[in-house]
Amino acid sequence: MKFKIYENTLPGDAVKIRENVFVKEQGFENEFDETDKTAAHIVLYDEEAGDELPVATCRVFESGDDENTYILGRLAVIKAYRGKNIGTEMIREAQRYVLSKGGKIIALHAQCRVSGFYKKLGFCEYGGIEDDEGCPHIWMRKIIG
Repeated sequence: MKFKIYENTLPGDAVKIRENVFVKEQGFENEFDETDKTAAHIVLYDEEAGDELPVATCRVFESGDDENTYILGRLAVIKAYRGKNIGTEMIREAQRYVLSKGGKIIALHAQCRVSGFYKKLGFCEYGGIEDDEGCPHIWMRKIIG
């Protein structure tokens, strides 16, 4: 497995993963936005699968509101690679990236159904539950630095 980080551009491999997971599987319509142009996109490739198969992605960007805080979003793992701790590895890579940029906090807007995953990795909920295209979400954060 190999990580690649793309800054200030949305790579096609991240688009493919997000379209499959969020649009086709989960039915989100507003998957892509202006933030994609300025965020760092982390893509994980399975080199053993040949041709560097993209298997997971997420994006990270500075919060405009809170100093030293970065937002992690759009974490997606293709179906064939779920249950193999890929999501955990993506979070760890995002943490390394944020620390390298001087960040001290990571926040994310988690689907409520997967908030337990983030809690296991040290994230804490804050604020109330919000609707995002009919899917309940909650803000979570973790101090990393």
